[in-house]
Formats: sequence, C-alpha cells, structure tokens
Amino acid sequence: MQAEQSLNMNLSQHLAMTMKMQQAIQILQLSAQDLRAEIEKEYLENPALEMDYGDGAPAAEDNLLQADTLSRLNDYLGEDNGSAGYFGDEQERSFEAAEAEMLTLEDELLEQVKFTFTAVTERAIATFIVGSIDERGYLVVSLAEIARAMQATVAEVESVLMQVQAFDPAGVGARDLSECLRLQAQRQGIYEGLVAAIIEKHLDDVAQSRIKEIAVAEHCRPQEVQLAVDIVRRLDPKPGAAYGGEIAAFITPDVIVQEVDGDYRISFNDNYVPQLRISAAYQHAESFDEKTRKYITQRLNAAAWLINSIEQRRTTIRHVVEEILRRQPEFLAQGKTALQPMTMKDVADAIGVHESTVSRAVANKYVQLPNGIMALRRFFTANLAKNGSGEDFAAVQAKAAIEEMIKGEDPHKPLSDQKLCELLKARQMDLSRRTVMKYREQLGYPSSVKRKRY
Repeated sequence: MQAEQSLNMNLSQHLAMTMKMQQAIQILQLSAQDLRAEIEKEYLENPALEMDYGDGAPAAEDNLLQADTLSRLNDYLGEDNGSAGYFGDEQERSFEAAEAEMLTLEDELLEQVKFTFTAVTERAIATFIVGSIDERGYLVVSLAEIARAMQATVAEVESVLMQVQAFDPAGVGARDLSECLRLQAQRQGIYEGLVAAIIEKHLDDVAQSRIKEIAVAEHCRPQEVQLAVDIVRRLDPKPGAAYGGEIAAFITPDVIVQEVDGDYRISFNDNYVPQLRISAAYQHAESFDEKTRKYITQRLNAAAWLINSIEQRRTTIRHVVEEILRRQPEFLAQGKTALQPMTMKDVADAIGVHESTVSRAVANKYVQLPNGIMALRRFFTANLAKNGSGEDFAAVQAKAAIEEMIKGEDPHKPLSDQKLCELLKARQMDLSRRTVMKYREQLGYPSSVKRKRY
C-alpha cells in the first residue's frame, strides 16, 4: 500500500510539471495566426490581462509589463518567474507589415513533396497521396488502393506516407483520429504515459468526459487523467481545416528579414499579434481580503507566465533565425541551389538549446526573405543530405539547378543534356552528360526532344 502511494505521488508530480511547461511549449510552436487566437482566448479568460493591437497610439498610462514592472510583480507574488530578462528593448524593435502569401492545403503539401522527394517513383506516390487527403488533412484512400493505382508495393507506399506524415501541418496524412493525434504528440515529445494511453484507447471516453472510467482502467487518480486529457485536447483533430479546403489560407510570416546596406536585419511581424499588459487594477491588491487576494494572485501568475512564454518564444525564434542566416549566406544571395547542408542539431548546439526546442521553434513558422516567403523548416536539409541511394548534397544541388534551368528554358528550344552539362559547368558543377541525364530522369523530366513545344 505504501509503495502504491509513493508511485501515485511521483506520477502526480511529473504530470504537474508537464502541465506547468505545457503552455510554454505550446506557445513556442504556434504559428502567428494561432498565437493571436491563443492570446485573445487568454485575454477573455483572465481579467488581469489587457490587450493592445498596436495601433501606434500610446496608452494614457503605459502599463506594459516591462522589466521593472515584472520585478515588482514577482516581489508581490513572492516568487521568481525568471522572465525579467526578456523585456526592456521593446521600443527598439522594428515592426514591418508583411504581405501574406495565399496557399491551399494541397499547394502547401505539394511544395513539401517537391522539396523532399527526388526519385520519380516516390514523388509520384507522394503526389497521389496528397491528392487523396481531404479537407480535414486525413488520408481517405487505403494503402492497397494507392499501391494498385501506382503499380507499387504496399511497403513502398507506406514508406512514402511516413515521410508525408512528417510534413506541416502536424498530423496531416493520418488515417484516423487516433493516428492524427499520435503524430502531433510524437512531434511535440509528449507521446508517453497517460497521454499515449488516452490517444490509443480512450478517445471515446474523452468525448463523453468519462474521466473516472479512464482512471479506473488506467489504475490512477481522476486528477491525473484530467491533466493528461487537457494536454490531448490541445492537439488539433483536423489539422487541414485551417486551410479551408479549396479556400486559400493566409500565411503570416513570423519573421521578416530585410537587406539593409549589405546586412540582413531581423524583425518580428508583431503588428498581427496583439501586445499584452497587466491591468493596473490588479497590480496593487494589498487592500483586498484574503480570498480576493488569492484569486488575484492566481490570475497574475497566469498572466505573467503567458507573457513570459510569448517573450521566450520571440527570443528562441530570433536566435534560431540568426543562426540560420549566419550559416546560409550563399542561399540568401543565390537562392535554393546554394542551400547548404544543415540539421536542427547543428543549430541547437550553436545556440545552446535542445534539438526538440529548435524543432518546435520552426514548426508552422514562415520567414519573409527579400526573395519571397519560406517555411523555416525547409532550411533543414538532413533528409536531403543523404538519401536512400547514398546520394550526397552536391547531387541535390545539381538536381535543383537542372530543375531551375528546365523550368526557365524556352519550350520551343529546350535544353539538351549536353547544354545542361555546359551550363552546370559554368556554375562549378562538373558533371558528365550521362549523370545529367540520370538526374533529369529522376526529376521526372523527359528528353529535350519530348519537351519541345511547337
């Protein structure tokens, strides 16, 4: 009996810690649109928060949570949130409006297919899979049917599907709700314990709020189940719905990179995200009775933690983008063909965080560059550095260059393989005609004779 009580105590403490950090983790991986929605939701639920959409007009009494305000608040609450260091340079930040790019879910997935798959067969299977994903983001055709249609084996289709399921938005390509939630939980690093059990066995019970029944089945306390259910409910059961099917979704870049006098400067697209402040009415509560003071303390704690999480998100994303720019000067100057091999671990080690933190920081985030908008995740080329054929990154660069040349050719006078060889050599890519032909065929382009338009 004593051992059982000890086990329950340890499990409860672990879940409590998970819940305390869950908001910070959730905030970090939100897109700009989702962050705005989360802020507005918290504002409606927490009377200690005030919201400012940043119209440029200063408030009569500036109560934005700056370092000194947060310090006094920590003293009042009797604890250290460790967040004062994240504030203080707000006035020095540059806010630039970005023009949103419009993409459908299918467009977004096909872009990722193009970037991920180089083999013709795999790209064809992936394209078929994307075409079989409905507006919710679910795959609605069986693997056997896809295999028959593509004249491939079920194992080959399943291998491609696993890669498609790693695309954004998280959970896309799932075949049912359980798989959809599992994919998201695994990407967030929370697929374990009660969370995993609920996703795999108790979704119907969650829908009916049968917390006690889950607790009995899993031999734990209802409070522990409730904490785990709260985590599961933060996952998105319809990851494709935000794109509205055929209706284009507006992508708002979180970060804007501008070239100024040969230098690249980073700013955040904060015009879209409302700024939060602590309500002046809640900053001085010494005169309230004990019950009211306790309530105010809870609301202030929640408000301070939210503001800290948002600022921590900004800091982490800035560090990640700065390191990407430092490592990719050729890409900024020349474009996709000059993208250098880079993994999330490379960036994580350079900025002193865990690899999973970088993964969350780039998830669902876009950066507006001088030459267009790009998903931050696409800078990481670990999956391209060496593919199943043992192909190195130089081959990937050559293929990108060949594809660029063919797309830009005169359709009435298409480029022969020999001409492609000469153009590649001018770019310091010395390849034989036979190699160029192989790469062209792997990209799915026919010979110049068959590409010619009359």
